[in-house]
Amino acid sequence: MIAPVDAFVAAFVEAGAEVVTVHPEAGPHVHRTLQLVRSLGARAGIALNPGTPVEALDNVMDLVDLVLVMTVNPGFGGQAFIDSQLAKITAARARIDASGRDIRLQVDGGVTVETAPRVVAAGADVLVAGTATFKGGPDAYAANISRLRGPA
Repeated sequence: MIAPVDAFVAAFVEAGAEVVTVHPEAGPHVHRTLQLVRSLGARAGIALNPGTPVEALDNVMDLVDLVLVMTVNPGFGGQAFIDSQLAKITAARARIDASGRDIRLQVDGGVTVETAPRVVAAGADVLVAGTATFKGGPDAYAANISRLRGPA
């Protein structure tokens, strides 16, 4: 999370970012920031911290290509999944479906073999799993990812 975000958007796009995801709290006008991202040719995402209400989506759904629900507070890896965020994932999925737009629903934070099926059941279609992927070193990555994906 970078705040204030607007001054960095162009640099990320110029560096090759195809999607730029911003937190509503990272600038004074999230609507304007999302417009900026799109005007530079990138897809726009909005990130909801655990304390950010899902209603933050209501007036920007026409500008987003991705909704990220943070299931930990941003800052460092290895944090425990915050169970109360499952309801937010479900509510975000309902808003996405009602919009009729092709918007990805991403979840980041505390994604493990135990929590991954729960967030998918709540409506997520993109999972970010740092610690669960990288534990055990490079020789374990493929097996870790396979376990996260679940039974084929």
